[in-house]
Amino acid sequence: MTTMNLTEKDISALTEQDIIALVARLDQDDYNNPFESLEDWHVLRTILFQRQDLAEPYLHLLDIEAYDEA
Repeated sequence: MTTMNLTEKDISALTEQDIIALVARLDQDDYNNPFESLEDWHVLRTILFQRQDLAEPYLHLLDIEAYDEA
């Protein structure tokens, strides 16, 4: 399975379809190793902080607590 590697510029160009594909990979959890899933999880987390409008429907996948970034 191919994971997503993004720069800040790439994140600004993401579409809703890109996020749906990322979330589908996370839901399927069919990665070659656990580090690939962690990489996608970090990408989704980064998207949340930079493009909240795209990632907000998938907050349940991130399990972020109120104190997480304090």
